[in-house]
Order: sequence, then structure tokens, then C-alpha cells
Amino acid sequence: MEHVTRVVGDLSLVQRPRRLRETSALRHMVQETQLNPSDFIFPMFVVPGSGVKREIPPMPGNYHVSLDLIADEAAEVLDAGVPAVMLFGIPESKDEEATGAWTDDGIVQQATRKLKESHSDLIVITDTCLCEYMSHGHCGVVNEDGYIENDVSVDILTRTAVSQVQAGADMVAPSDMMDGRIGAIRRALDEEGMSRIPIMSYAAKYATCFYGPFRVAAESAPAFGDRRSYQMDPANVREALREVELDVTEGADILMVKPALPYLDVICRVREAFNVPVAAYNVSGEFAMIKAAAQNGWIDGEAAMMEVLTSIKRAGAGVILTYFAKDAARLLNKRQ
Repeated sequence: MEHVTRVVGDLSLVQRPRRLRETSALRHMVQETQLNPSDFIFPMFVVPGSGVKREIPPMPGNYHVSLDLIADEAAEVLDAGVPAVMLFGIPESKDEEATGAWTDDGIVQQATRKLKESHSDLIVITDTCLCEYMSHGHCGVVNEDGYIENDVSVDILTRTAVSQVQAGADMVAPSDMMDGRIGAIRRALDEEGMSRIPIMSYAAKYATCFYGPFRVAAESAPAFGDRRSYQMDPANVREALREVELDVTEGADILMVKPALPYLDVICRVREAFNVPVAAYNVSGEFAMIKAAAQNGWIDGEAAMMEVLTSIKRAGAGVILTYFAKDAARLLNKRQ
């Protein structure tokens, strides 16, 4: 730029950005992107039984937690300054109609009630999907030809969302990528007198290898085939913008891009194109890579965590769903 590169007789008059990097206090004062604990949502995995707090092997520091211990886990989240959790449930049994997803005594419905009873100030967001509850592990109903039936699946998703809100959920988050499900859920919630409930849509969810550890945690790996017929091609960004636009017109309140790190450009494009809050999911594979490298002494895990989360916010995500939420929030609190 002219004001930087033009030659002047006295070099002391040249603008020098380094002057503002001299001390930690100066760097913090002019920092363009600042993380806050309130930016984060912490994922929680709820399982049947009692007395269960079992670490998930590929996701160190994250646990399967039974219903009787979930309030204690949520207390840790709130103590760290993180305002919200995303609930994922592992049911006792699965079938081809995802009954455990929408029944009144489903694992997520029970967990939601317990959390709202014990921590009324906690924002409880429920994952609204069918893969954990389907015997085959797909996100929708599969017909005899192995095809995912979109509209039948949307009906079950809608029933699931209503059931979760009736249990006390503050927000629902459809993560299935079925067409038209945001509009269907919005209409159903409105008709049930739940128009105040926001929808966080997984608007641009890509078919990626980075979901591997999550599928271990949620016991939701497909029994056959893959999810490429409904999740997005990693090569496409214009398609993502079309998907996002459809969800906005159908009534989405927050737009999710998933995963985060390989799709920072998508987050940026969505943020620039739509005047709606943007979220990003720092997914299990991204988390596991940093943890594994840090455990082997190859990188500074704490520094990598903060750099990654900052990059996601810098790209345009005001809300970050991350397994790092508690650790990052505690570190931010120490720095204040």
C-alpha cells in the first residue's frame, strides 16, 4: 500500500506495524479477533446406566456420562464459563424407525429434563438426528433399495424436535441434511406453541473423514454404504451457499458449517453472504489430531488449541461447537 511502501527521507516516519507487537499488552490491545468462553458450546454424550463416566478413547478428556452424573458434568461446563451444551444420546436399543429419538422417555429427553432441573441457566441444545437411534446408522429411513427416504425421515425428525423441546430443550439442532427439514420443524414447533424456540441448522455439513472419532463416541457408524448421498461433497462451496439460503428461507436462526478447519473458506463465505449468526463445529477428528500430536510431543497442544479456535472465529463463526470448550474457557479465564 502507498502509505507503507513510499520512500521517505526519514525512516522514523515510515509506518511500522511491529511497533504494536512489542509487548503482550500492546498485542492484546490491538487484537482483531478475541475468543470468549461465551463463544463455545460443549458436546456431551449421554448413555444409559448409572455411575458411568467412561473416557472416549479417541477423544481424551471427553466422556460417556450416565443420566445420574450428567448434572455434575454440566456443572463443570458452567464453572468454566461455557454457557451451552449440545446433547448426543446413545440409546439402550436401536431400530429402523429411530424410536429412541422421539419417544418421551428417550435418552436425550431424560437428560434434558435433568439438566434443566439442576441448571436452569444452562442452554441445552439437542442434536436432532436419527443416526444414533437407527439400527443401520444412517440419518434417515432406508427403503428396500437402500435409498434414504427424505420425506419420511423429515416426519420423524420433526417428531423428534417437538419431543426434545417438550422435554425442555432451549434449542434444536437438525444435523441430518435431509431436504426441507428446517421448514417442517419450524412449522411443527410453531403449531405446538413453541415459536420462541430457535433452530440451529447444520446448513452445510460435509461428508468428511474427520467424523471418525465421533462415530465411535456416538456408536453411529453406518452399517453399510456411506452418507455421501445426503452430506455435501467437500469440493463444493457454491452448493453450500444454496443449502444455507434454503435453510434461512425455511426459518433457521443459526447456521452451522461442519467441519470447521478444512472449511474456513465456507464459514467466511456464509458469514459474508447472510446476516444470520454463524456457527462452526470443530469436529472430533480435528480435536483428535491435536490431542494425538500433543501427546507425542510434536506440538504444543494448548497453543494449537487456541490458534485453531481463533482461526475459526476469525473466519466468521460467532459460535463454536468444540470438544476443547472447557479447556479453552479455563485458559481464557486465567489470561484475564
